[in-house]
Amino acid sequence: MDGSTVARRESDAKMANILPNGLADNLPGSSLRNLPNIVVVGAQWGDEAKGKIIDVLACNRSMVVRYGGGNNAGHSVTVGDIVYKFHLIPSGVLYEKVVCVIADGVVIDPGVLISEMKGLEARGISMRNLKLSGNAHLILPYHRTLDLLEEERRGESKIGTTGRGIGPAYTDKAARIGIRVGDLLDKNRFEERLRDVLTWKNEVLTKLYGAEPLDADAILLEYRGYADYLRPYVTDTGALVSEAVQKGNGVLFEGAQGTLLDLDQGTYPYVTSSHPIAGGACIGTGIGPGAIDRVIGVAKSYTTRVGAGCFPTEQLNETGHYIRERGHEYGTTTGRPRRCGWLDALILRYAVQVNGLDYLSLGHLDVLAGLDEVKICVGYHTLTGETLTRLPSDLPFRTDLTPVYETLPGWGVEAEYARTFEELPQNAQAFVRRVEELAGVTIASASVGPGREQTIFIEPHWSKLTG
Repeated sequence: MDGSTVARRESDAKMANILPNGLADNLPGSSLRNLPNIVVVGAQWGDEAKGKIIDVLACNRSMVVRYGGGNNAGHSVTVGDIVYKFHLIPSGVLYEKVVCVIADGVVIDPGVLISEMKGLEARGISMRNLKLSGNAHLILPYHRTLDLLEEERRGESKIGTTGRGIGPAYTDKAARIGIRVGDLLDKNRFEERLRDVLTWKNEVLTKLYGAEPLDADAILLEYRGYADYLRPYVTDTGALVSEAVQKGNGVLFEGAQGTLLDLDQGTYPYVTSSHPIAGGACIGTGIGPGAIDRVIGVAKSYTTRVGAGCFPTEQLNETGHYIRERGHEYGTTTGRPRRCGWLDALILRYAVQVNGLDYLSLGHLDVLAGLDEVKICVGYHTLTGETLTRLPSDLPFRTDLTPVYETLPGWGVEAEYARTFEELPQNAQAFVRRVEELAGVTIASASVGPGREQTIFIEPHWSKLTG
């Protein structure tokens, strides 16, 4: 074993296992003054490994804010040999000095949140700096029940919902019959609102779906226990985030899901019920657009999605299986196998447009290692002979699209041992540069594995992003 290999392994061990609050000393761009406020978004259909990038960026931020979605989203963070899986709690919780905020735009299943809190505490992770918005809407038992019943009713037209009650909770929010965390803390108000809404929900359950009605007393008993547990964490998060922004110590806004799952800008109707795009950070927290200094998109070196809907570059073959198994492409929250295919540059360009991306983080280069060649979709052919180079707005309904691929030479498994861009195999470097050209956005980091130490910071772009 040569000296450079020994030195790299020692460096890896230090970065992977270092106490979280010391990690900032080992990363580029670690100044603690006048740090930019950064939004991290998924640039595809979700599951892009945003949790890893948020974890790395959070080391020198004062606050990490989850601004939308619910426990249908999952982020995984690997520290040494330990894997943490988050569903509602922001990924920055691994740093004990970072304030972690679950903001107004999130829908909360309190039972799931409390279970996640207790699980992390059992592993030595403090919840002292966790803050929960009183304006966040609750997921109640009837939301989960209706979610499953409606998906079953759709039959062949299923959307692929996780069944967690997310969509019905956001539906009630829009219909102005939602119940919020603040209501939960007021015993009388919660009971009054629950009984009122449940009367109608039971009508729907029994008469439309032929299901059994839900018992209000049982729900009240269960949720009052949740109220007692969560009360110390509930606060005015809008004021808290605003103050942190004004102090200039850096706020990190954590997106859930991905651009193409956005309710308005995604591949409707195969979307989620919230706004995962960068603009959602303002909607879900109460801060203005002027408070956002940088937007970074996270993408895989290939494409995945979960659930139904159009997927032009999907590979229903040995390549798709290879990617799924090497990338462990199974849902963090559901365990469902993800659909896998080649990288789609049209999707990335669309993500740049919709989010106003300043930078891109390109991950999972190690997953493609071992393939003789890799492909990037650069356009779609239609049956009429037209070639599309922009994502069509009616993509979910198109059955006439054939991907146009650009083929590049593959690279070996040594990619996972690279710790600088220059250490990557030449073909992997060429792939990154070509993606950068096709997407039209600067790539500031790349990943060759799930660990913190397997993040490659591409300078000077990473320093410009972080500071």
